[in-house]
Amino acid sequence: MSAPAALPPGSVVPLPTPAEMAAWDAAAMHNFGFHPHVLMENAARAAFAVLEKLYGPLAGARVHLYAGPGQNGGDALALARLLDAAGADPLTLLARNRARFRKSAAYNLRLADKLGLPILPLSRAGRSLDERPDILVDGLLGTGFRGPLSPDFAAFVAKINAASKKTFVFSLDIPSGLDGLTGRPGPDAVRATATATFEAAKVGLFAPQARPFTGRLHVCPIGIPAQVRAAHPASFAGLGPGIMDHVPAASPLMHKGTAGKVLVVGGSPGLCGAPLLCAMGAMRAGAGLVTVACPAGIEPGVKAGRPEIMTAPLPETSPGAGWSADMAEAVRNMAAASDAVVIGPGLGRSRGAGEFLAAFFVPGPCPAPVILDADALFFLADAPDLSGRLWPGAVLTPHPGEMARLLSLSVAGVEADRPGAARTLAARSRAVVVLKGPGTLIVDGSDPACPAILSPHAAPNLAVGGSGDVLAGVVARLLAAGRPPLLAACLGVYWHGLCGERLAGRFPRRGNTAVDIADALPRAFRHPQP
Repeated sequence: MSAPAALPPGSVVPLPTPAEMAAWDAAAMHNFGFHPHVLMENAARAAFAVLEKLYGPLAGARVHLYAGPGQNGGDALALARLLDAAGADPLTLLARNRARFRKSAAYNLRLADKLGLPILPLSRAGRSLDERPDILVDGLLGTGFRGPLSPDFAAFVAKINAASKKTFVFSLDIPSGLDGLTGRPGPDAVRATATATFEAAKVGLFAPQARPFTGRLHVCPIGIPAQVRAAHPASFAGLGPGIMDHVPAASPLMHKGTAGKVLVVGGSPGLCGAPLLCAMGAMRAGAGLVTVACPAGIEPGVKAGRPEIMTAPLPETSPGAGWSADMAEAVRNMAAASDAVVIGPGLGRSRGAGEFLAAFFVPGPCPAPVILDADALFFLADAPDLSGRLWPGAVLTPHPGEMARLLSLSVAGVEADRPGAARTLAARSRAVVVLKGPGTLIVDGSDPACPAILSPHAAPNLAVGGSGDVLAGVVARLLAAGRPPLLAACLGVYWHGLCGERLAGRFPRRGNTAVDIADALPRAFRHPQP
């Protein structure tokens, strides 16, 4: 899969799977003649530079290096040689018999022997394991590991973690025991102070569930040619802070009519706050005019004392009847005069709401870029034929429960394979799908080559009712500013996530509301991006 053309350069980073990373290594060796010893040496030198930067001068430091028989063990052996040359005191502990070390790992083991570096089998390390080194290097298992850990490796991981409170733990490429594809431990993994991963962060390292194990993650180039990366594109990508450069700039010639007109369609008894929060998200993100279209009977509740939010009360067939198919034509006319439309916040699940939604799409796609959120997704699950009537590049924003209903899965089934779920819905709908949750996923169904794009944010302060309504409003404002659907979705997700992280400073134990998330949007630019 290629990098999405709709996203500007620098807005995402490639996140190869472990298999894709292995293909990069193989292509560099077979197609360009890179010797595997060179790649391992590059990795060790890059890791040494990170360790020296984070820890400080290494002369005199006592370092234990746990080395497995694979490539990671070879990286650890090469690093031991560099540490010795820098005046450190390295001790390498082999997790397997010497005969199990192959290729470049065996080469570096022989080289360490010739240099007289201290090396012991872990099984016979004895008192050496009871010593508390200054630095403990984890080179046991690589990115190809899939759990569960074997009993002896589980014991090694436990030994490293027992020392981690007072020792600097440094993992090479990935904390041992962590799945490089899913980011899940098997069932435990090394809890590193820092991790030096080579050439690119593997997708599992980018996942929120990996953060308690990776510590500070540093990506270390090792010389894989750009031609290799282009010929073997990663199937995942990660949003980076550079995407915030594409938030619409404020022009001195701007007026409310040119700053973006957003229409929010929703609201029902007991759910008046959802369209209002969506409207506030759009307004705080910079929209010039925001209107909420809702049944006339609930219009005062939707307005809720917010004079900046306009409302369009829709005549009901009888007092309190709520949504009906009769409202569809009026809403389509309003949509045609808007730059972006959000349908669903607080719409409710009444029969009339479903009939309204079906009637709205009878003439064809929405006349403006559209986001389907919340209750609109409920009805989409019941009437999958509606997908064929969506505007190409429509944005769907399900949470895991809504995704489960859309795909006839359990929530557990969705969470077990979030990328697969997002890709399936995107392919069916041809829409941009935003699967919300920690590490939100974005997939563009109009581009089969588009990677699954991950947000780096896992912000507990976003786990509050109305948060998704605010996100829909932000994406709508970006669509209204002319951003392509994929860019609008990615930028909205990153910006929204950034607000969640900023709010953690003001609300360290949570307690913020969705209104606080909306209010944080214009302030997200006050501090450097993480």
